[in-house]
Amino acid sequence: MIDLLIIGSGPAGLSAAVYAKRSNLDVMVAEKEFLGTGQIAGSIRVDNYLGSFGMSGYELGESFRHHAEELRVPFYTGEAVSIRRSPGGWKTEFYGGEILEARTIIFAGGTVPRSLNVPGEQELAGRGVSSCVVCDGPLYRDKTTAVVGGGDTALDSALYLADMCKKVYLIHWRKDFRGNHVTLEKLRERDNVEIIRNAAVKTINGTDIVSSITLTNGRLLKVDGLFKAIGSDPGTALVKDIVRLDAYGYILAGEDCSTTADGFFVAGDVRTKRLRQISTAVADGANAVFSAIAYLKANE
Repeated sequence: MIDLLIIGSGPAGLSAAVYAKRSNLDVMVAEKEFLGTGQIAGSIRVDNYLGSFGMSGYELGESFRHHAEELRVPFYTGEAVSIRRSPGGWKTEFYGGEILEARTIIFAGGTVPRSLNVPGEQELAGRGVSSCVVCDGPLYRDKTTAVVGGGDTALDSALYLADMCKKVYLIHWRKDFRGNHVTLEKLRERDNVEIIRNAAVKTINGTDIVSSITLTNGRLLKVDGLFKAIGSDPGTALVKDIVRLDAYGYILAGEDCSTTADGFFVAGDVRTKRLRQISTAVADGANAVFSAIAYLKANE
């Protein structure tokens, strides 16, 4: 049985891994994605994390993981399917049946991209429907794409695609955008960008790949790809019967990252907090480790 199992290798989980290893804990990080670094990998550019100006989210995430690897933090690739108490700690089972036991857990499961919940979305996922413009955007060079959303991610994604696509539609169901005004002005200046307000996607059409989308205002847009940028929901289905959640499904915990379950801590975007940024995720990782250390010492 190890001292600490960290579930999730985004900024929160990797920060926790670094602090745990430097505190001489027997720690392991479990991540369902091979060499995953969380949703940060999909960020086009990171200008609001100290020292990272101009870096892509992929680059920053890789540097976080490299830091942990240089400290010889062990990683396990696998998706957790259940977590339950065991004598002296917690038992986590992974898809395939492998079980890891730890005296404490830091859950840094992050959030899950939201669904449009429209016909064709699931059927054409990965065949023209995507949530990661950095990952899949280059596939649509000189083609026509659509971005759905009204926040910073949507605006940044549309601007990124505008540099390579023949045509980009930015679709928002409201009149006003929540995203950065400067980015919106840049989009307005682009001849190959069309901003569509007060409309939502009704259906995504295509047989084997996306061919068009139908909007709620009746327009039919011929597109080669559609990118969802409509936010995320907390990935707490795995722990909803272990810890208390707030009304929106986030894990209830203060700045010390202690949950309502003894020996079970939370870090990152999945925690109740006012601000969800890389900086707050990294801070959570550090705080969660020191809370875990305090717990381990009190229960020696």
